[in-house]
Amino acid sequence: MEIDDRPAEVWADLYTPQDLGRFVADLRTSRGLTQAQLAEELGVTRQYLSQIESGQPTLYGDRLFRLLRLLQGTLRGRYTP
Repeated sequence: MEIDDRPAEVWADLYTPQDLGRFVADLRTSRGLTQAQLAEELGVTRQYLSQIESGQPTLYGDRLFRLLRLLQGTLRGRYTP
């Protein structure tokens, strides 16, 4: 019998900007990145990334989750720790 030593995938159902923020923060920290490092890679400010991770309402986020609710869709995130 072989032992599967691959890391398990982690799934998250994302219903709100807060869910998305927690998912992004968990994913970032699991990769050993700081907010400053990830923000630089994305070409955004650390403050903007912090707003996303804290689930602060944004026009884009509000519209995205409203669209998903109207269409009865879901957003699912996956990562391998």
